[in-house]
Order: sequence, then C-alpha cells, then structure tokens
Amino acid sequence: MRKNVGSSFEDFLADNGILEECRATAIKFKIAHELEQAMRTSHISKMEMARRLRTSRTGLDRLLDPANTSITLNTMAKVASLLGKRIEFSLR
Repeated sequence: MRKNVGSSFEDFLADNGILEECRATAIKFKIAHELEQAMRTSHISKMEMARRLRTSRTGLDRLLDPANTSITLNTMAKVASLLGKRIEFSLR
C-alpha cells in the first residue's frame, strides 16, 4: 500500500500561492490561543487585559483574532510580557 499519493498539502498550498499566508495564520492562531490560555490561567479578563494594554476590548479582540495577521510582533510580545510570558520563534 502506498503511503502518499500525489503531492503534499504544502505543495498544494504553494501551487495556489497561499502557503505563506496559511503559515502566518497558523502561527497567529497558535500565539493567540496560548495568550488566551495564559490569561485564563492568570485569571485576567479581557477587559482587564485591555485596560493594561491601554486599548479597548475590541482592540484586544482584534489582537486575539487568529485571522488578523496584521498585529505586530511588538504588540504580541507586550501582551505576553504582561502575562509573565515571552514569545519565541525560529527560522527553519
């Protein structure tokens, strides 16, 4: 029995010109999920986090929205820092 038939899913995404967009969305989803989880663990509400960031609740929702990849790393790092965390990444 053949393990893989045809090209990989990454090849499909690359062929359609959306591989990097999908990667960026996946990274943002993971970071947003981990930040929300850290907020829950620290018992920090969205309203409180928005206050600490000096933004609105809507602004925080945009930051935590996995589909919104336009949020800067600086902003994400600030949120992580407020939660006693840091964001790490690597190039491969």
